[in-house]
Amino acid sequence: MNSSLPRLFLCAVVALLAACVHSGQGDMHATSQAAPVRGFVTDTTAFEKFIARHPTADEFRAAYPDVVLVLPGMPTTMEMRYNNSRYFAEIGGDGRISGGRFQ
Repeated sequence: MNSSLPRLFLCAVVALLAACVHSGQGDMHATSQAAPVRGFVTDTTAFEKFIARHPTADEFRAAYPDVVLVLPGMPTTMEMRYNNSRYFAEIGGDGRISGGRFQ
């Protein structure tokens, strides 16, 4: 058996771990890649923490795929929803969601 294979494997694992650690650094708007929240928003505290990280529209849709994201200027219907299923986002100067409201 080749004695350099275990050492090569260990180096590959260390390099992979270093790449994973490095990819999360340096981005002040980094969002976790947690499993998407299905259904409508019921945990408003977790949702508010998510919004406080100023996600992009794509990050929002990935995290809350069942919630309709309404961006400024998008046409919508006038009905009121009381189940936190439609979020009207406010967009900051960097193009990220800076706040908003359910309606």
